[in-house]
Amino acid sequence: MSGQKKEFPITWGMVIDIDKCTGCGACMASCQTENNVEPQREASNKLRATSWMLVYELTNDKAFPNHDIAYLPRPCQQCGNPPCVSVCPVIATDKNEDGGIVSQVYPRCIGCRYCVAACPYHVRYFGWYDPIWPEGMEKTLSPMTSVRPRGVVEKCTFCHHRWTQAKDAARVAGKDPDNLDDGAYVTSCVQNCPSGALAFGDIKNPKHKVHELVKSPYAFRLLERLGTDTQVYYISRREWVRKLGDNYLKSE
Repeated sequence: MSGQKKEFPITWGMVIDIDKCTGCGACMASCQTENNVEPQREASNKLRATSWMLVYELTNDKAFPNHDIAYLPRPCQQCGNPPCVSVCPVIATDKNEDGGIVSQVYPRCIGCRYCVAACPYHVRYFGWYDPIWPEGMEKTLSPMTSVRPRGVVEKCTFCHHRWTQAKDAARVAGKDPDNLDDGAYVTSCVQNCPSGALAFGDIKNPKHKVHELVKSPYAFRLLERLGTDTQVYYISRREWVRKLGDNYLKSE
C-alpha cells in the first residue's frame, strides 16, 4: 500500500485474544442486535447473509493427537491505510472520522461495490434486498442505529453511536469528552464476550488496557504485509495461528 497515513490523537482499537475465544458467537449476536443487522434466514446464501462480526475457525491441519483449532473473530479492521477509501468515487467511506474509525455514509453510497472488491478482509456487505424482520421483531430495533435499505454497502463501525453516548455522559459528569476513562466506550461485542477475549480502547492512551496489549510479543495483525496498518490486533501464543494471520506459505 502506498500513500500517507493520517494520524489521529485518539486511535480506537480492538485487541482479540484468540487463545481465549471459544467460538461461542456471542459477539456476532451482540453486533447484529446493536446495529440492526437483519436476522439471517440462511447463512450459507451469500446474497442474503450479512454479519459485521464473523467468527472463523482455524486449524493447523494436523492429525490427532496434534490436531488443534482456534477461533478468529473478524470485525472491520479499521485500516490506517484503508483500500476501500481510495476506490470510493463518492466519498461514502472515509478515514477522517475522529478516533481513526473508517466511516460509512449510507446516503452517499451508490452501490458500485468498489469498496467490497478492494477490502482484503471481506468485512463489507452489499444489501441486495430490503431488510425484513419477523413480525413483531421490528419493535426491538435499536433507535441508535439506522436501518440500511437495499443497494448500499454496510460494515462494522466500532459501534460509533456508543462513542457519542460516552462523550455526552462525560460532559454531564464534568469530564473531558476527548479523554475518556478506560471502559467508558466499548463496542457491544466487547461488552458481551463471556470469555473476555475482546478488549477495546484508545491504543495511544497509556491509561487504557489495549495500550499495553498491542505491545505483546504475541500480538499480530491480519495480512500485515499488505501495509493496511489495521487498528484491530490479535494475540495468540501459538505460532501456527500467528502465521495464518498473515497467510504464510508452508515453505516460510
